[in-house]
Formats: sequence, structure tokens, C-alpha cells
Amino acid sequence: MNKHQAPINLAVLHTNTRHDSGPKHVTGTAEYIDDMAEPVGTMHAYLGLSTKPHAEIVGMDFSAVLAAPGVIGVLTNEDVPGVLDISSAHMHDEPVFADGVVHFWGQPVLAVVAETRDQAKRATHLVKIEYKELPFFTDVRSAQAAGGKLVTPPLKLERGDVKAGLAGAPRRAKGAITIGGQDHFYLEGQIALAVPGEDEDVTLYSSTQHPSEIQLIVAQALGIRHNAVTVNVRRMGGGFGGKETQGNLFAVVAALAAKKWNRACKIRPDRDDDMSATGKRHDFVVDYDVGYDETGKIHAVDAVYGARAGYSSDLSGPVTDRALFHCDNAYWYPAVRARSEPLYTNTVSNTAFRGFGGPQGMVGAERWIEDIAYALGKDPLDIRKANFYGTDTDNVTPYHQVVEDNIIHRIVDELEASSDYQARRKAIVEFNKNSAILKKGISLTPVKFGISFTATWYNQAGALVHVYKDGSIHLSHGGTEMGQGLYIKVAQVVADAFGVNLDTVKIMATSTGKVPNTSATAASSGSDLNGMAAYDACRQIKERLVVHAAKLHQVEESACEWVQGGIQAGPKFVTFGELAASAYMNRVQLSAAGFYKTPKIHWDRATGRGHPFYYFSYGASVSEVTIDTLTGEYTVDRVDILHDVGKSLNPAIDLGQVEGAFVQGMGWLTTEELVWDAKGQLRTHAPSTYKIPLASDVPPVFNVKLAEWSVNKEPTIGRSKAVGEPPFMLAMSVPEALSMAVASVADYAIAPQLDMPVTPERVLIGVERLKKEARG
Repeated sequence: MNKHQAPINLAVLHTNTRHDSGPKHVTGTAEYIDDMAEPVGTMHAYLGLSTKPHAEIVGMDFSAVLAAPGVIGVLTNEDVPGVLDISSAHMHDEPVFADGVVHFWGQPVLAVVAETRDQAKRATHLVKIEYKELPFFTDVRSAQAAGGKLVTPPLKLERGDVKAGLAGAPRRAKGAITIGGQDHFYLEGQIALAVPGEDEDVTLYSSTQHPSEIQLIVAQALGIRHNAVTVNVRRMGGGFGGKETQGNLFAVVAALAAKKWNRACKIRPDRDDDMSATGKRHDFVVDYDVGYDETGKIHAVDAVYGARAGYSSDLSGPVTDRALFHCDNAYWYPAVRARSEPLYTNTVSNTAFRGFGGPQGMVGAERWIEDIAYALGKDPLDIRKANFYGTDTDNVTPYHQVVEDNIIHRIVDELEASSDYQARRKAIVEFNKNSAILKKGISLTPVKFGISFTATWYNQAGALVHVYKDGSIHLSHGGTEMGQGLYIKVAQVVADAFGVNLDTVKIMATSTGKVPNTSATAASSGSDLNGMAAYDACRQIKERLVVHAAKLHQVEESACEWVQGGIQAGPKFVTFGELAASAYMNRVQLSAAGFYKTPKIHWDRATGRGHPFYYFSYGASVSEVTIDTLTGEYTVDRVDILHDVGKSLNPAIDLGQVEGAFVQGMGWLTTEELVWDAKGQLRTHAPSTYKIPLASDVPPVFNVKLAEWSVNKEPTIGRSKAVGEPPFMLAMSVPEALSMAVASVADYAIAPQLDMPVTPERVLIGVERLKKEARG
């Protein structure tokens, strides 16, 4: 055992247990791909990126590149022996390198392979490319104006008579909201190391959330079968969705070079090139028409969700689908029509990001709640409560799934009381009356988030559990660890199942050679799927051991009971180690492959109907802010959160996930801004120009609690609920609070309608606009 590493306490589900890699993280001993010892003769590849947003490639001259020091060769599409496609959606619309035409500034055009990384990087700037420039557009509105070309088929969700609902509503809220994108800004950038083997074999070490997709994409690019490609992932230094599909390119480039020159090859871009060449959270513009009455009750919603998809499909189809799935947030719409527009733009193809389109759908819903509240002169919380889903009635979603586990009323009521929301809001209104420069705002927003992949076939998982003769346990499963604590949670499941200490369980790196055909660790499904698969493997082994123990100690199987530390076989207690040793001597199989598939779910995209989510997670947050009306600068002074994770497998890990998700969501909605210039180049491609939250941005008063009374009604692992994505949307209370502060300058009579992210500049513009409108 590492001298810096204290023993992990006895494993019991539903208790605080530290992250298995925690000591390694803080001591710097956690091994990432760039820390691995490189095989002798390892080559290094580096991408050459386009410097035009849309252009034909007339010609390329590599002579200076090939003459540069250390250069081994150049990779282009001509070096791809198999299928020239790395698209996740298998739309065959994303070649490895630009195929005759570049579609965005920063698109990979080639890769230089050299003896060192520095040599490869320097040589990419020596290539001479002749372009013939073409028209380009980089945002939603310009894409719509150019005809609205879509990269993937749109979706429509509809329920009820929208036309009649709008026509019969006493009041209407019409408008549009622009919602910005977001860079993943993982600490560990994209990276892959490929090691060639004999025959067709190649082993890849990839920073990916989806090892089986890397396996598939590399196999098809090399023109070989999947069984010749092995992908290993011990851990990632963050992912957030940015490593669900975006690792495909880097793995393919490394594998192509490794097999072409029969030497190991590694590729790792600089942060600037990583940010330029990889996809982001989708920017949205939501156009809406909402009918409502004098009480604030919504009658009908008609909304179009235009998204900056980029030049190829990537995951834009399912991302924009999920935006529609969450266009209701926690609200019942008697009639609703929601349509998606995944638009082609001359920008990098956008991709998965924590929440997967759901946050954008929810932000749209909160905008018209806000519009209604200011039009009626009411607290937005009252409008929210008036429109919450019911339990026995008013409980059908726009995709026709019945909400059967609604606890949003209790969550909001408890948080409203524990945060002292009403008294604080009253005090803030009074403060704003007497403060000319500084203004405060407060908001309470709810979250309802559906859990499951909407691609039904992804809702499956496998695990492999070995018990060795000494009683030690080897655990492999298809989930990947990106810092979120999945590995420790599944290890807790296994240790708890066998009644042994957690340090008895060896957590193995994820490998396609151990567990095949895995789903991405995404959609907040990691613990749900892999925990249940591991439990199934343990169940099989335990059943065999019960039969063995009963026979060995001559008791009935019903007299054998699993207890902490081993098994009680009638009057005889047998330690787990003794049991394993005797089972081996009696030829009892001590290995099992577990499997799990999520029940009850189905989805028909053509009709827009189904039961795509196994259950819902709920939460709510209260944020209090102060703005400076002279500069637009602001502070987030206090945040209170109550979040539902069912019966938590590990409260310490789950609290960390909630806190981190909130801060990341706050960054998306306030400081993280993607800016393309008039030439079509992304200008915010480095820490100097792209502002993620700092430690100093964490609210000084930050009260986060789990709803300890919640238990998942569905038989999930330990009756827990997913925690990765749902709390991200809790951050919506921050821009809503900023809206209240801005609205105070016009005595709350005008809806601020702030676009996202709500930067200080947008706050100042909003203040000045409302002052002007208030003056008439």
C-alpha cells in the first residue's frame, strides 16, 4: 500500500467513502496517459488546422514539412485504408481530415508525425495550403437567414391543441432568448497513445468516455475487425461530454501512424488547438409564443429551438432532441408544440456536454415563466408553483410519458422554508428601494431531469468480477472514471454484496478486452447501469458459493446467510477468504460476467411518443446576488440547494457532484462566452480569453443538502438516483436572480430578458435599457 494512502474504511453502501483516487490526485501520483512511460521509439503526431472558415482546398505542398527536422511523415485522408469517417452518429459526414473542403476555422487538414512532439507541432506550420474561399456563417440567426440547412433530421413534440390554446389564452408572451455555448475545459486535454501489435492488432490508451466507440471508429478506419482493437482507460482528467465522441479523431490519427510505421504513436494538442478543433455545448436561440391567463397559468406553448450544430451531425440530433424533452422543466403545459432546428454552421461540430441539451431546454422554459411573472407583477416563484406538474392529473409530458414520481412540490417547499426565501426576498425589495447604485436579486428555480439514454440500446452495461483464491476481488465494468466517483461507487456495490472491506476489491481500468460493447459513460447513467451489472455478477458468484458452503458444511442452503466478513453456514462462520479457497479446491467457478438493461423504457422518434426515461431526478436552488448598476459587475452572495439523488450510494461523492455541477453551470450562464470574429475564427480559445469560474467565484455562503428522505421508486442500485447531470441546471437560479436585480431599476414592471451568458456587460446593457424604457 502506498505510504501516503490510508486504508479505506469498511464498505457499506449509502455512507461517506472517499474517492479511490483522491490521495493520488492531491499527491500528483494519479497516472494519466501523458504520465505513462512511452514505449521505445514512440512517435508523436500533431494536427495541422485550417485557417479559413469555409473554402475549397486547391492544393497542398508538404515539401517544407517533410524536410523539417525529425519529421517521419504526413498523414492525410489518403492514408486511411478503411472507412473515411469518424462520425459518432454514423452519418458519414465527418472525414478524418477535411476532404477537399474545409468547413470551419480550425478543422484538421492533416497530421504531421515526428520523433518529438515539438518537432511535429512546428512542422505543421510549414505546410502550404492554397484555398478558394466560400461564403460562411457562424451563428443561428445567420444560418436561419441562409435557408436553415440542417445537419440531421429535426424532431417535433406535440400534445394538445396548440392553436386553440394560444387563441383562447387571455395573455401572450412572445419573444426569443439566445443561450450561449460552453467549452468543456477539462484539465486533461484530448490525448491518445497507440501501440501496434502483431497482425492487425493495435492497443489504444485513450482519454475517452466511450471506449467501445473508439474501438469501432479505429477498426473501421483501419479496415479491420473490432476484436483487433483494444482500448484501455484508467481515468480521465475530466470529460463532461467532451470525450464522448471527440476522442475519435485523436485515436484514429495515433492508430493510423502506429500501424503505418509500426511504432507507438502519441498525440496531444495544445489547449488552444484543442479548443479550436473540438466541439462545444450547443448555442441555442429559442423563439417562443406562450399563452397564459391572469393567474399565471400556462395554456399553451409553441417554441422553436434553433441550435448551432456546426458542420456535421456529431450528436446534434440527440442533443437537440433532449432540449425538447426538457422544454417543460418541471411545468405542465396543457398544449405544447416544440420543434428543433439543428443548423449547419461554419463552426466546429458541437457535441455532448453535461445535461446534453436539457439545460438549454430548461432555460427557455424559465424565460417565459419570468416573462409571465413580470407582466403580472408577481414573484416568479408563484408562477412556477402555479404551473408545476401534478401527481394524479396534469402529469403528461410533451412526449406523452406520465410523470409518476413527482416530488418537486416537496423539494421546493422545503427549500423555500430552509433558505428563508420569503423573508429574504421581502428584505431585498426593501433594500433596492433605498440603494441607488447597488441592487440585489433572489430567485428560486426548480429542476426535473429525465434519466436514461434516449437511444434505447445504450441503456445496457456489462461487468466482470473475479474472486481469487485468497479472497481478493477483481472488478471490471464498462463505465469510465473521469473524476466523478463512478469507480468507487461500483466498488462499494461489490464489497457490500460480498460483505468484505473495500480494500479487498481491486478496481481495474476499463478495457474493451474485458467488457465488450459498452455504452458511453454519459446521460448520468454510470452508476445505474454499471452498478447493477456488477451486482448481477456478484449475485451469480454468491449463488454458487451458497451451494458450495451448504454442501461443505452439510446444512440446507436456506441456512447459509451472508454476513459481514463471510458467510454463516448454520452454526459455522466461514470467512470470505476461507470460502474462496475451499471453493477453488472444490472446482467452483469464481468468476462471472454480469449484465443489466434498463427496464420499462421505449421511444418512437417518428411519432414523438414513448417512455424514454426510467425515472426523474429533482432539485431546486435559491441564489442571491448583488449588482453594481454603474458597471454591471456582480457577486453571487449566497446559494442554497436541496437536491434529490434518491438513497445516495455515497453522500460525500454526491455532494461534490452537486457542488461542482452548480459552479460549472454558473460559469456557463454567467462568464463563459464563445466569440467568433468576422473572419470566422473562434477567438476564445485559451484561458486568457475564455473565463471559467475560479475558486473565488464560489458563493461565500453555499448551503448544499441532499434530500435524505428520497428513495427511488424504481429498483435501481441501492434505490439511488443519478447525480452527474441534473444538478448542473440548478445554476439557473443565478441569472434569474440577476434578472430581478436588473428589473428593480424599473420597479419590476419590465421583463429584463437577459441573454445567456449574463456577463457584466449584459447586466449593464440590461440596466440601461430598462431605465430608458421606464422613462418612456
